Amino acid sequence: MWWGGGIYPHCLLLVSLFFCTHAVPISVDKTKVSPPEEKVQQPPQSVDTGLHYDRYLREVIDFLEKDQHFREKLHNTDMEDIKQGKLAKELDFVSHHVRTKLDELKRQEVSRLRTLIKAKQDLEGGKGCGSPGPAQAATSDLENYDKERHEEFKRYEMMKEHERREHLKTLDEEGRKKEEEHYEEMKKKHADHPKINHPGSQDQLKEVWEEADGLDPDDFDPKTFFNLHDTNGDGYFDEQELEALFTKELEKIYDPTNEEDDMVEMEEERLRMREHVMNEVDTNKDRLVSMDEFLVATKKKEFLEPESWETLEQNQAYTEDEMREFEEHLAREEQDLNQKSMDLQKQKEELERQQQQLNAQKLELQQAVEHMERLKTQKVEPPPDVQVLDTDGGNAIPAAPVSSQPLPPGHLQDTSHS
Repeated sequence: MWWGGGIYPHCLLLVSLFFCTHAVPISVDKTKVSPPEEKVQQPPQSVDTGLHYDRYLREVIDFLEKDQHFREKLHNTDMEDIKQGKLAKELDFVSHHVRTKLDELKRQEVSRLRTLIKAKQDLEGGKGCGSPGPAQAATSDLENYDKERHEEFKRYEMMKEHERREHLKTLDEEGRKKEEEHYEEMKKKHADHPKINHPGSQDQLKEVWEEADGLDPDDFDPKTFFNLHDTNGDGYFDEQELEALFTKELEKIYDPTNEEDDMVEMEEERLRMREHVMNEVDTNKDRLVSMDEFLVATKKKEFLEPESWETLEQNQAYTEDEMREFEEHLAREEQDLNQKSMDLQKQKEELERQQQQLNAQKLELQQAVEHMERLKTQKVEPPPDVQVLDTDGGNAIPAAPVSSQPLPPGHLQDTSHS
């Protein structure tokens, strides 16, 4: 995730240091220390790193702690892991609504950074503000974010085509023919739209001037146009203000009520238009268009006599080689999932077999215990004593108990001798 790098790992480190670091008191012999010389206090040098930690970092941490998984990781992570950036990797696993809020907070902070940089440039007479630090990191993050958006869109388009092809495999010949005819019809309907003006050209801006602003196109004035659409009045066109200028053009191509129009593709087209204008007009590459940059661009030939604009349907997002690699990747993933499914099924069967064995052993044990209990509760009467008559006087004497032990080998019991 784009917000997983750049500002956020530094945020985590600095916040952790802030809460975990304490100054150690030092014992000093005041009799041996000379009183400090009074010095004229100089205004402190600006230590503004571009971040309002009391607000921005606290908001980031508050929202991260709302995610149970991340909160547990934060509480179980030591300072060394935070310094090494291990905790930042957990940002990939926070819930969707937390990621969305983090994106929103970061965009707000980047906007504030840009305003701060421009304010410093104005104060320093346009000489720049040195190294903007986090501002450069934030701008780099946004550039990476745009690249990731393009890659995500490419995957989206390939997946859509893959699913279409897979669906065709499930149909008979007549069904495939109808489906292909419908597909071609939708493509044709989508391509049937009014001419698209080149983004950022005079024709395109005049159309906004006339239809959105309600002004006479013959009275078009670039400076007035800039002031009208610099909605926050900071003297710059930012990315959102630029993208708003393309709405009229996009409405020519995309209608959310039409089956043939994909709103995901509309947002990709908007991104392409904004990037094109930025590349043409933003000469200092700060991802902002100043009035001076804008006015210079309106005098160029590209502004007055632009080339035609090729829309997404004229520029497929992927090549056939990329599509083949994508489908091969999906096939490998499916094989891996099938193998894992088979392994899990075998594990399940083995566990069931072991469970059956345990149940059988448990049953045998229960039966043995029940048998022991029955033996304990049974009351067996002892046999009566056997009496033997004395040969001398006829008196009865108890018989000697018969030993249950076997006699030694070769020893015969004498039964005739009394």
